[in-house]
Amino acid sequence: MALNIAIVVIYLVAMLAFGWWGKSRTKNNSDFLVAGRRLGPFLYTGTMAAVVLGGASTVGGVGLGYKFGISGMWLVVAIGVGVLLLSLLFAPTLQKLKIYTVSQMLSLRYGQEATKASGIVMLAYTIMISATSTGAYATIFVVLFGWERWLAIAVGGAIVLVYSTIGGMWSITLADQVQFVIKTVGIFFLMLPFTLNAAGGLDGIRARVEESFFAWDGIGVSTIITFFVVYTLGLLIGQDIWQRVFTAKTPTVARWGGATAGIYCVLYGVAGALIGLAAKVALPNLDVAALGKDAVYAEVATHILPIGIGGLVMAAAVAAMMSTASGALIAAATVARADVVPFVASWFGKTIDTSDSDNPEHDVRANRFYVLGLGILVVLISILASDVVFALTIAYDILVGGLLVAIVGGLVWKRGTGHGAAWSMAAGCITTLGLLVLYGTGVLHSLDPFNDGIYANEPIYFGLIASLLVYIAVSLATKPTDAAIRTEWDARVAGAKLDEAPLETAR
Repeated sequence: MALNIAIVVIYLVAMLAFGWWGKSRTKNNSDFLVAGRRLGPFLYTGTMAAVVLGGASTVGGVGLGYKFGISGMWLVVAIGVGVLLLSLLFAPTLQKLKIYTVSQMLSLRYGQEATKASGIVMLAYTIMISATSTGAYATIFVVLFGWERWLAIAVGGAIVLVYSTIGGMWSITLADQVQFVIKTVGIFFLMLPFTLNAAGGLDGIRARVEESFFAWDGIGVSTIITFFVVYTLGLLIGQDIWQRVFTAKTPTVARWGGATAGIYCVLYGVAGALIGLAAKVALPNLDVAALGKDAVYAEVATHILPIGIGGLVMAAAVAAMMSTASGALIAAATVARADVVPFVASWFGKTIDTSDSDNPEHDVRANRFYVLGLGILVVLISILASDVVFALTIAYDILVGGLLVAIVGGLVWKRGTGHGAAWSMAAGCITTLGLLVLYGTGVLHSLDPFNDGIYANEPIYFGLIASLLVYIAVSLATKPTDAAIRTEWDARVAGAKLDEAPLETAR
């Protein structure tokens, strides 16, 4: 056990070192927030895979495999499909826009001030993503070091906060590469062969589990659909994912580097499910009801893998969660500075200039303050909140149900207008939030008894329908987007605009 602890500690110290390395490469906003938009295929693929494969994909994926068999892969497969669709359909266009946030894309495309409200939803979403990941990797510290939960969160959060604040996206990118390698080795080359061997291979597993564990729909068709609706669609529009797209050096890197990451995610999902399935045979007496399905990963690392290798595998779990937490944190800071603070200030008749092009060092310092402040907030939320997943579910539902149509519509439908987008977001958010209240309070009940209450799927479905209908109807009923706005948008989409949009929400 001491060797396992030493390996994790060495990994954590290395994360702090990456912060200082990133600091030397950070000279301006572009360096701090999007790694200077200079990532080539290798770095881009690694950082994209790292940010989407967090604790739910790594630890959770193994737990789903233990409980449901091979169909436990669908959560991570849905994430991989989301990365694939984003990369093949939209990433090259997004890379050419030279922007920083999703809200900037909406403002560039529609020229509508009301679309800036999307930044508030995106900020809530990114904060909750970071908070859930922070709480997740702290559970591993509790097991390894025997700490109280609050101390584990504080120490782990401080490490992420230090390297993210000092070096920004460059530090996070280097950390992601190490995390990507550790996860690859830990899952594919250590956990998978060791657990399969302990279970007697696939033939040995088949002989000792029910046939349903090899059924593709063992987890339930409705659950599989939910994974694709929530995770695939959410990945298409999440700020944390888009911000990685903005780091790509060229549209080609954004497309094919991202597609490679998507395929990797699919394979990662299959491997995780197989590990969980093999653990079902090798460790048949785990009390998943009492321990929770996420405990399966740690049990495999502790009881199946040799000392030392188990430590590397535990480090892989921490790596998965830290990469997601740091990615979401810098995304939250970017949205807060570029979108939310200027938007809220405008309510009081004030204008905030979020960029200081004459003094790039001031820009970087301001970004660090935002990361630091929001990082402290994330740690406090993780410590104080008893159920952060509850808030994350609400944020995810509103993100997809309220913003998806306006964002994707702006990328694929020329007739979409700013008024259509604004009213679409309002209709989607209000419908989704209203139904979440009704289902959460028990006034309505889901057709799927396994996903009832606040976790019901219907709010997203009806939110999407309302958003789509309003978007089409209002867009057709209002004047087309102003020609000057369309010209600016088309020039950026064509790659004719080589200058970066200012950090404040683009007009």
